[in-house]
Amino acid sequence: MNIEFASKLNAFGKEKTPFFFMIDYAEKQFEAFVLDAIPHGVLYQLETQSNASNTFTCKDFSWSKTPPSKEQYRAQMEAVIEEIKAGNTYLLNLTSPTRIELSCSLENLFYTANAPFKLCYHEAFVCFSPERFVEIRNNRISTYPMKGTIDASIPNAKEMILNDEKEKAEHVMVVDLLRNDLSMVSKDVCVEQFRYVEKIQAGDKELLQVSSKITGMLDENWHNTVGTILATLLPAGSISGTPKRSSVEVIKRLEGYDRGFFTGIFGVYDGKTLDSAVMIRFLEKTKEGYVFKSGGGITLLSEAEKEYDELCDKVYISLF
Repeated sequence: MNIEFASKLNAFGKEKTPFFFMIDYAEKQFEAFVLDAIPHGVLYQLETQSNASNTFTCKDFSWSKTPPSKEQYRAQMEAVIEEIKAGNTYLLNLTSPTRIELSCSLENLFYTANAPFKLCYHEAFVCFSPERFVEIRNNRISTYPMKGTIDASIPNAKEMILNDEKEKAEHVMVVDLLRNDLSMVSKDVCVEQFRYVEKIQAGDKELLQVSSKITGMLDENWHNTVGTILATLLPAGSISGTPKRSSVEVIKRLEGYDRGFFTGIFGVYDGKTLDSAVMIRFLEKTKEGYVFKSGGGITLLSEAEKEYDELCDKVYISLF
């Protein structure tokens, strides 16, 4: 747990001071600002909450992607399967970087991308995420794990994704993980909705995404420990694995690159409620150029070709 992150957010919460926050996957880097004093260059949107300008003029742009090596990905996935057989993980989120050519600023991308949760940070990175992390409202904490993706154009896609044994096992494991996570910070935890299907726009194609809703009840004074609650739940279960601690160690050994803020979280507390998102669908500016980071869950039933295709399908920019 990042104690400094938790303490800073707790201090804001005790005073009911609205704030913005973000923290990286490894829980080493974070930012937290009073909501009305967010620095220029930090843009956010959490569904209807946003500090975006209404006067920004979007410019046309082009982009292209160079997917990671299929052979390298297959080798990494086979290594994950060996870790599963050894009992070190049962479900692991394996991610990889994709090289991108982009002809516009990340700010322009923030304004043109269509997603419920968006963040642009000082032209260093932008994310346009479909996945909420946790929401706190009326003393109730809710999380919405997303596990299971399929091309919506495939005949009977909904039935296929819901009946796929690998996808079902993966989803059950992440729901169980997040139910246990919420039990560490709340009581009366239950799965309110299990494996419901939503359609999301993924560039020039549509995907079906399978999600669940898990909720728990917090004490009325949860504001005083809002930072501790968030820090206890990190990293997000849907982008790490189960068991979480050993899965994180496997990720560190096998992925071979630094995730940075990719798969971290960001959010806003308004003095009464909190909303937050997982930083996926993530494009970063590096010294070598632009990189889009994406991934998916690996289980013993995973097929390399399908997992590679899913990783590539998640490299998209969905426009309004």
